[in-house]
Amino acid sequence: MIRIESGKDAAMVKSPYNPDYIAKIKAVKGYRWHPDKKCWSIPYSQLKSLLSTFDGEKVEINTSVWFYEQRKELMARKYSRRTVKLYLHYNEEFLRFCNKTPYQVSNDDVRNYLYYLAEKGCSASTLNIAINALKFYYGEILKRRFVYEIKRPKKDKRLPAVFSQEEVSGILSSITNTKHKLILMFMYSAGLRVGEVVRLRVEDMDVERRLIRIRGGKGRKDRYTILSEVASKTLKEYLRKYKPEKRLFSGQRKYRHITTRTVQKIFENACRKAEIKKDVTVHSLHHSFATHLLESGVDLRYIQEQLGHKSSKTTEIYTHVAMKDLRRIRSPLDLMGGDKKDG
Repeated sequence: MIRIESGKDAAMVKSPYNPDYIAKIKAVKGYRWHPDKKCWSIPYSQLKSLLSTFDGEKVEINTSVWFYEQRKELMARKYSRRTVKLYLHYNEEFLRFCNKTPYQVSNDDVRNYLYYLAEKGCSASTLNIAINALKFYYGEILKRRFVYEIKRPKKDKRLPAVFSQEEVSGILSSITNTKHKLILMFMYSAGLRVGEVVRLRVEDMDVERRLIRIRGGKGRKDRYTILSEVASKTLKEYLRKYKPEKRLFSGQRKYRHITTRTVQKIFENACRKAEIKKDVTVHSLHHSFATHLLESGVDLRYIQEQLGHKSSKTTEIYTHVAMKDLRRIRSPLDLMGGDKKDG
């Protein structure tokens, strides 16, 4: 049996010794023999040719082999690491699902896969990411057009989970570690996303102007957001205590930033200590920042700039969770006197 695995710059072909196999591999352009690894390498661009040569033979292919060109193209276009990871994940999962090569899949395979994701309970947002991943690979890389026939599902109209200010205070008060407290404090006080807070650098802190510089944030754009007075005091304490050099929040390795998963664990532990019962995520601090600004009377356009939203429609979702005007409305039961007839 022939096995094809992914290598750094080429596909690696392994097989038992067979003169016929060797002759077929040598018929493919760009082949190389690696005596130290006891395997052959074939340029990724020649994969289709290699499979044609071994037509009829039993070939086992690692799904990641197909997506070298996709990864390279995504990175060349400056897609975020998260997007690259998601696109590769859904394309690899799709091939495992239909058990075919990219040149064999059909429109029905795509429909069946999306139905499978929907049956698993995936949201419309997740389904759209999967569609984007498939369209990029089959449309941009392989130049196939069948995926463009797939209709997108309507997005779920879900409102973001938001904390009260008392709950935020309880979460922050439950943390004794200065580093951990400052991370969550930044997410709430400056509206940072978890991917933005972990990548902060020391030089991004402008204490005198009370500003934080966000590099390559939403839409891969730089922006400035506010550095609160309270957060500024905690920041000074943190800098004095930890003395970070380049990364503001380094991980176990000094020159690498803390992971988003670590921040999620910090948040989960703080919520448990603060006895928060809501169904929330670390991103709820980001949502709470926008909602509380809106409730305090800050203009929606200013909030849009702070969050780095390209469209005001994205920011307008917070008008549906802000309580400023809703609290003024009296229930008709209260207007009736409610419990006057009781007893």
